[in-house]
Amino acid sequence: MTSPVRPPTPHADVRAPRPPRTRIASALCALVLTLGHLVTAYLTLLAYAADPAGPWDSETVAHSNFAAGTALALTAVTAGLSRVFVKAGWVRRWWYAVPAGLAVAAVLRLTLLAPEL
Repeated sequence: MTSPVRPPTPHADVRAPRPPRTRIASALCALVLTLGHLVTAYLTLLAYAADPAGPWDSETVAHSNFAAGTALALTAVTAGLSRVFVKAGWVRRWWYAVPAGLAVAAVLRLTLLAPEL
């Protein structure tokens, strides 16, 4: 017994239009992630901008480490949110790249590129 063969449909690779509720959810998720990434990027920038005035300026080093550590924690939060939103199908997988890049920048500032006294 042979199985019937379906003829190929001409538009099989075209996606169906998304309902308005899904588009609104995607826009809200993108907004939340973008705000989280902007705050994280700002803290990372602050960590890199900190430059001790001399060997006595340990306070600037502490502030740089605090900003980089906070940025790393916020990166973990936004990465978790990205995972939830991608699993729900509201945003695409490329949203994982932003927290990964920010995490690398924060870890580098905490380790190899830390300000020295």
